[in-house]
Amino acid sequence: MDKLLYKSTRGLERDVSASYAIVKGLAKDGGLYVPSYIPQMNKSMTELSEMNYQDLAYEVMSLYYQDFTEEELRACIHQAYDHKFDTDAIAPTIKVGDVYMLELFHGSTIAFKDMALSILPYLMKTAAKKIGIEKEIVILTATSGDTGKAALAGFADVEDTKIIVFYPKDGVSPIQKKQMVTQKGDNTFVVGIEGNFDDAQNGVKRIFSDLDFNKALERGGFQFSSANSINIGRLIPQIAYYFYTYATLIKQKEILDGETINVAVPTGNFGNILAAYYAKAMGLPLGKLICASNDNKVLFDFIRTGKYDRQRPFILTMSPSMDILISSNLERLIYEIAGADSTATKDLMEDLTSKGFYEVTDRMKAGLSEFYGNYANQLETQQTIKKVFEKNHYLMDPHTAVGYAVYEKYVEDSGDTTKTVVVSTASPYKFTKSTMISLDQEYGQIDDFELIDRMREKTGVEIPEAIHEILEASIRHNTICKHDEMASVIKKFLQI
Repeated sequence: MDKLLYKSTRGLERDVSASYAIVKGLAKDGGLYVPSYIPQMNKSMTELSEMNYQDLAYEVMSLYYQDFTEEELRACIHQAYDHKFDTDAIAPTIKVGDVYMLELFHGSTIAFKDMALSILPYLMKTAAKKIGIEKEIVILTATSGDTGKAALAGFADVEDTKIIVFYPKDGVSPIQKKQMVTQKGDNTFVVGIEGNFDDAQNGVKRIFSDLDFNKALERGGFQFSSANSINIGRLIPQIAYYFYTYATLIKQKEILDGETINVAVPTGNFGNILAAYYAKAMGLPLGKLICASNDNKVLFDFIRTGKYDRQRPFILTMSPSMDILISSNLERLIYEIAGADSTATKDLMEDLTSKGFYEVTDRMKAGLSEFYGNYANQLETQQTIKKVFEKNHYLMDPHTAVGYAVYEKYVEDSGDTTKTVVVSTASPYKFTKSTMISLDQEYGQIDDFELIDRMREKTGVEIPEAIHEILEASIRHNTICKHDEMASVIKKFLQI
């Protein structure tokens, strides 16, 4: 097999190394980097089931990051997946009733973004050296709540980097906001924008593709990169935990080697479920990929109709990390179902920008058959949290509850009782009020931070260390701007 390289979904760049793609983040033509082919896993699931998380992650990542030496890649992995996680399993799988919960919230910021953002700084530093980058790297990121804190924590005080995070000032939970605005590190900058996540994400994309801005950046001795899930250094590490949960189920004797399982993934920017799609293409025995949306159900509508339409009201929900109308990673799937046709992909993405929607062909729509899409509204999300806690004494955050509710809808619609893993994306302590009012509406009048102790008392779930830390932390970031002022704010921070 030829060496695996990377190319842009929109066709301008081809045959670039993993290191180049990781450092650049976004391709020059605005496209996303995708691998030249999807490699096949070369170890048996029985072999993988005997490995710890670090060794299994190496087996997955080494197939994609082929210009890293074994020593370099293992060093990145072992620095990332260490005592920052509160369990040696890193990503444990817990049986809850008839389903399995893949818990991805045991890292330092108690959300699934830790799984990839713990390793991205090490991948990026290694990659920059490999391709001879001497400029200081500026990580520019938009967040709907979780990516921001995880990226800030990962890059804080990392030499030769700065990180600037934009978040919707009224679109994250109070605890998510406190996590970000208390972030330490002389190289960290946090900005609330007057707008929603899509405004922040679109602003970041515009700045990335602004040639004049990038020239000014170069003159100042800087260059941009991204910590969003559009970066291939974010996406590939996420594939590892799908292999790991399958290996765990084999080890626990819950499934047989080769048995097909389904996965249900609460989905916003489409990166988490895209990683499952890649894992399946690599040979992991996954059946239906259950794509769970909240009231901002643009992905459900797309999977059902083949039309992606962002022209709709933006709804603030109790699962804010999924309050997204432009799912950036979907472009990678569009490229795949278009038969790797970069011209078709580029045209569709331009339609989304200029018209606000695009529609795929019938042939492309057939490529969506591996996915099942549905959504859970606010009431259904609350009912799911309450029901699962009362029945199984398992407490879910609202995002995970969306995934669980849509899994139940899938079973009802299809009659398919295949064993299923629901991806649990955040600790309920990240969304105390939303979680607690789901158990009892009387908690609606109590402050989010006061509810931390109430949650522990009512549920017995221990308070994570990350929560203890922010309760004592002082606010360090106060900047607010309009979404059309983002570029000016960056120039001010960087003094260019």
